[in-house]
Amino acid sequence: MGFSRSLAAGQVSRIQVFDVRSGTSRVVHVDHAVLLEAPNWTSTGDLVLNGDGLLWRMPADGSTPPSIVLLEGLPELNNDHVLSPDRATVYMSANDGHLYAAPVGGGAVRRVTAPAAHWHFLHGVSPDGERLAYVALDPEDGWDSGTLHIVGVDGAGDRAVTAGRGPDDGPEFDPTGEWVYFNTERFSATPGHAQIARIRPDGTGLEQLTFDDRVNWFPHLDPTGRFAVYLSFPPGTTGHPADREVRLHLVDGAADADAWEDATVAVELDGGQGTINVNSWSPDGTRFAFVDYPVG
Repeated sequence: MGFSRSLAAGQVSRIQVFDVRSGTSRVVHVDHAVLLEAPNWTSTGDLVLNGDGLLWRMPADGSTPPSIVLLEGLPELNNDHVLSPDRATVYMSANDGHLYAAPVGGGAVRRVTAPAAHWHFLHGVSPDGERLAYVALDPEDGWDSGTLHIVGVDGAGDRAVTAGRGPDDGPEFDPTGEWVYFNTERFSATPGHAQIARIRPDGTGLEQLTFDDRVNWFPHLDPTGRFAVYLSFPPGTTGHPADREVRLHLVDGAADADAWEDATVAVELDGGQGTINVNSWSPDGTRFAFVDYPVG
């Protein structure tokens, strides 16, 4: 279907759940047919994923396989989708460059964004459920043009949070709504060398959080604000490609800027794009879901 990714010969999608208390992960589903990506975690213990341009849903314990979420009037999706704070609404990015909203269980779809000169790629919802954080891309300049924007869930009040040199990606509100966490190349002269940062929603207080030679993407804070997890690529990586040897780094005490320099390696895996593009923490902040893509 259009832009959707597919599995290579002999490759599988493995959905896993990591438990921060035990420090271990467990495979809950292996899929040989669909390249599943980017899990969210619902309030009822299900995971919502992207695959073949559609949304899929399955129990987080893997007791039944994924099934398609029926959504009316929705264009093909990419893998950027997030849940409202009450986890009743799913907000989605589609390959037409717009953001959409629908009940998490399926049904009629509402387009959020108005026609604009840029594409919209969604990553975060404010704790009050009133605002969305997304990346704006110029269709001509592509990923090098990424800047952070905030827009109301009704499509009103769209405004830029960052401007000028970037690119920026993966913006996500913290549980207090006081910060937006994201990855950016603003601190490096080396193209592709993204690091984790945070900024106030009004565009002030930009602060770098990671300072290593790896390429770091997609920071996700758990609902309690204690933990964060982010995706870390090998040095020299450009963008967030698929099928790499990557790591998931775990931060304990995420509200403290200094804690990010003490992140530990939670998981090493074959993945990258699709592994953890969106927030996949459980509602109690004790587990997160991710996807890897081994071959053979």
